[in-house]
This record gives sequence, structure tokens and C-alpha cells, in this order.
Amino acid sequence: MRSLNRRIFTGLILLLLTVPVFADYNTWGIPDSSEIRKGLKERWFEASLEDVRMNLPEIYDNAAGQKFQVRLEESDTTYMIFVAPCATINVKVYSSKGMSYEQQEIYPGEAPGSWVLVRDKKTDAPLRIRWYFSVDSDIYIQFTPYGKTAVADLLIYGNYASKGSSTGIPFTALYDVSFADVMKMTSISLPWKYVTVDGDKYGSVLQMAGMIQKNLGRVMFVPNAMYNEEGELVQITNGKPFDTENQDSTKLYLSSAGFVKWIADGLVEPIAGSKLKREPLIVETVNVKDNGYQGVLSQKYNLFFALDWIRNLGAAIVSVNNGRVYMYNESGTDVTINPFAATISGAGTVNTVTFIEDTGYNINVLKSLLYVLAATESGNFYFGAIRETDKTVTPEIKVFNDNVAFFPYFSSNGSFGCFVFMNGKQISLDDFCMIYADSYVYLTRARASNNFYPQ
Repeated sequence: MRSLNRRIFTGLILLLLTVPVFADYNTWGIPDSSEIRKGLKERWFEASLEDVRMNLPEIYDNAAGQKFQVRLEESDTTYMIFVAPCATINVKVYSSKGMSYEQQEIYPGEAPGSWVLVRDKKTDAPLRIRWYFSVDSDIYIQFTPYGKTAVADLLIYGNYASKGSSTGIPFTALYDVSFADVMKMTSISLPWKYVTVDGDKYGSVLQMAGMIQKNLGRVMFVPNAMYNEEGELVQITNGKPFDTENQDSTKLYLSSAGFVKWIADGLVEPIAGSKLKREPLIVETVNVKDNGYQGVLSQKYNLFFALDWIRNLGAAIVSVNNGRVYMYNESGTDVTINPFAATISGAGTVNTVTFIEDTGYNINVLKSLLYVLAATESGNFYFGAIRETDKTVTPEIKVFNDNVAFFPYFSSNGSFGCFVFMNGKQISLDDFCMIYADSYVYLTRARASNNFYPQ
């Protein structure tokens, strides 16, 4: 009996020791494999490839009863040792009784909580550890050996939010630490705020996007068209009205710029009692030298129209919300952050200058940027001005012609999404980035609101 009591007491002590670690780890809802990895060093992490190949996939439970699979996968030059958490999927099963569903266990290598050690095939040397913590497998941290310690990277859709950050801990120490410990070790060196999300903060963003979606069927694209403060259809360039004879009162006739103004008007009119005026929206915001290349071109072309438009839209919304007039450079609406150090491209990893004044962001970083903005500025949406290169003229001209609106958000499970509206239509973010792959986009921010009533 004394021996039994001692075993029970020991079990309670072990439970008390393990539960806080798991609870801390589970604040992100991520399965913890640290206790399992402690027993894998000799046979999996430090053995030669020849010996590792002798190991069959193994299944282990952690203290919380969560299953993990340890397995080997190989590429041409490297091999990977996965410690991957269990997930269940419903699989269709056909029999003489018809079709039914059965649950099947799988162990995704890129699921939240998956830990991957990558080693060199020729030398067996460890190359990196990749750690997945997001429902989106393109968001992860990785560690590489650097001398006697490890350096850390944080990647968001192929862009480095941090690259080569010092950790001060030996690389092999990462073989058996928990994710909670890693977060504590890198709390200063890695920008965790970029990937810390809360899916409950995007109600207004989703409501506005839903309202816009409901109205898209009414929008007819008409170049140079917008509605003025009185709700009259006018030309942006000169303010003159369009011919009303062929207008359908159930339709909205909008240009690219007119469409994003229609969104802004839906926020402004419930507060101010009228829509935005045209004249303040076409005020120039970019100064160029008269005798410089852009200055000479500006005498013939309106190079910055779409950029001026969204800067002034952003300032107008802030002015209405605060009850005083702000110019664009006083409003704080321009997005100018530089969250990325480098980008993974076809040519390898290249250093990145994320933001360029009066130009904006390369489309290559747009998805990553909107992810960061959604995480750090929850509840905002963004007007965009697209800078394209007109190759039909010689020399080529870089010009801001078109506008777009982005509504980034996180769902309740932490997955990232973004509604993109342009020219009275909805387009996926990936398609937008593909279409404008060689362009830049400038962003201004605006606060989403449930008090949104577009015309």
C-alpha cells in the first residue's frame, strides 16, 4: 500500500509539472511534442542517414494524449525528420451497403505543431529546423546553425519578417524545447506581433465587405465616373454631369476611382449627411521638379492621379470622423511600414526594401504585408493605388491609374483572408497579385465601421 501511495504521489507531481508547460504551449492551440523529442536524439536526430532509414514511422502520445508521428522523408540533397501531430479526416468508403464516411488519422508535416529537422544527405549535418505554428503553412519559424548557436527566421508567405536573428542558444538545444520556450527565448529578437492574431476583431471589416458584395451586381464600370456630394453622376476630370437620359436609377455607374469613393461615401455620409466633394480629392500630393523627368512627363500625363485620390480619400474620412480638416500628410493614413528584410525568389533569397516613397510596395510582398497589417491593425481596411508601367509609349511611363480596396481579416481559427474589390468587381488576392505581378501598389488605411451605408 505504501508503494502504491508513493506511485500515486509521484504521478501527481509529474502531472503538476507537465500541465503548466502544456497549458502555456496551448495558449496558441498548438500540440506540444517537446517531451517526445527528448527521446529521439540518438536514433533520429543524430544518427546517420543509413541508420535513420532503418527506423519505421513511430507513433507517440504526449502528456495531453495528443498523438505524433515520427518519420523520415527524403529529397535529392536533404532528408527530413518530421515530428508531426495527428489530425483526422473523413474518408468516403464504398461497400455493398452504399457510401459512408470513416474517420482516418493523418499526420500532416506542415500542420500547427509540426517540427521538422532538415539534414544534409552527404554529411548528415543539420541544416535547419522548421517549426509550423499557424493554420497557414506559409507562416513558420526556422532555425539554422551559426557557429555554436542558432539564428532564427520568421517567414510570412515567402518574405522574411526577421532573418538571421541571434538566439544565443545552441542549435541542438532546439531538439527538445517546447514552442512556448522558443517564444520566450525569441520574444525580443522576433516580431511575434506580426503573427499574433485574434479572429474576433474583424466584425466591421467583414460586415463592410459583405455589404459591398451585395451591391456589386448594381455596378456598371464607366471610365471617369463618380457621384458628387449631391449624389449626381459627374466626370472626375472636370466635374461636369453625365447625360442622364440613358441612366438606370437601379444601377451605379462608377470608374475605378469612383468605385473606391463610393466605399468611402458609405462611411462618410451617415456622419456628415452628404458624400465627399470632388475637388479636395484631386488635390496633388506629390511634388516633382518641373525640369526633372517626372516633372516634364507630368505636364502631359497625370502620373499620380490614383495615388492622390486615395491619399485624399483617407484624409477625408479621418477629417469627418474627427470633426476637423486634415491634409493627407497630417492624417496618418499612408501605410509606410517596412516589415520585411528579405524575399525568397526564383533567384534565391534577396534583400528587400519593402516601402518606396511615392511608389509603395512591390506586389511580391503584398500578401505578406496585408497579413501583417491585419495582425497589427485589426479592424482597418485599405485603399490602394496601382502603379503600372505603360509600355505602349516611348520612353515607358510609370503611372498611377487604377484603384482597389483591400479588406484583410483573420477567421476564428486563425486563417488569413482578404476581400479585394476593384472596378465594381471582386477578385481573389492571389489573382490580383498574379495580374499585377510587375506593378507596385500604394496603400492608405481607413477604419472599418458597422455604420456603413453605401448609396
